[in-house]
Amino acid sequence: MSTLSLRERIADFHAAYIRCIDQDALEQWPDFFEAKCHYTVTTAENDRAGLAAGLIWANNRNMLHDRVSALRHANIYERQSYRHILGLPFITHSAPEQVEVETPFMVVRIMHDGQTDLFVCGIYRDVFLLNNDILKLSARRVICDSSRIDTLLAVPL
Repeated sequence: MSTLSLRERIADFHAAYIRCIDQDALEQWPDFFEAKCHYTVTTAENDRAGLAAGLIWANNRNMLHDRVSALRHANIYERQSYRHILGLPFITHSAPEQVEVETPFMVVRIMHDGQTDLFVCGIYRDVFLLNNDILKLSARRVICDSSRIDTLLAVPL
């Protein structure tokens, strides 16, 4: 498989991933991950300091399902939607069954009253597993450039 075709497959994966979130199909979001996975949202400052704790932290797909269930049934937060804008994925390491990728992102948040703001920008640091030509996230570390994160971080990034 050429690097270009792999990059295109990763870009297609990202397009489906952000479409799932931006169109509020959150029940499908955990399906982008392996059963044993890591998903964290942290700040660039914490990442540089090597701090493991994040604003959101999950170490398996069941925790991601629980997060969606809580968003739908337990948490109370102001209605909002996201629009992701992604840069090109950059492959930092590739092996036959695993690929590591960095992809810059921006997320615009649209509130129920129409207010639209740049919510967060940063980089996805991903580890994808390749199994029978199917990409799944083994790890996604969402690293936000700013240490000032709005407390309305409810929907996954």
